[in-house]
Amino acid sequence: MFKITEMYYQKSYINFRMNRVLSLISRILPLRVAYAHCDIPCGIYDPNRAQLATHTVIRMTQLLGELSNEDKIKLGHDIARITSVKEEHVDVIEQELGTLEDDYFKEQHFQEFPELKGFFSSALKLSGKVRQNVDIESADLLLENILKISEIFYKTKKLEPVRLKSPYPTQREIVTYK
Repeated sequence: MFKITEMYYQKSYINFRMNRVLSLISRILPLRVAYAHCDIPCGIYDPNRAQLATHTVIRMTQLLGELSNEDKIKLGHDIARITSVKEEHVDVIEQELGTLEDDYFKEQHFQEFPELKGFFSSALKLSGKVRQNVDIESADLLLENILKISEIFYKTKKLEPVRLKSPYPTQREIVTYK
């Protein structure tokens, strides 16, 4: 009996020491979560999702501007819901831009289209601005940058980009190809 108890305490002591060592290592070298479009270089990229998300941000901004002060409880509820949707779609925009910039576009694309880096930079700054404010002008500028990125995307695929009026309530454009 004494042997089993002694072995149990030895194992517990070893587990305790291992946990302390791992805890110390995790404080020195913090873990970072990595996100990816997918775990396999699939070759499937498209700026469409960023365009749709931007139209949603514009529409949520429009809806926030149209809210009425008549019912304070409903107003607070509507603001919370609309703002939540707007935030989620800004996250989508930022993720999609990151995927395009980091995974799809290569150095040769940035050399061939030197303005591309600026479009990404502007779009990311504007995404923060539209997240923090109810600012339709910034949302429109964000869309314009994403449309320009989309046009370059299709050009790199040897497709002819085309701007069309969107079917959405935003009354803005989308980019597709012929």
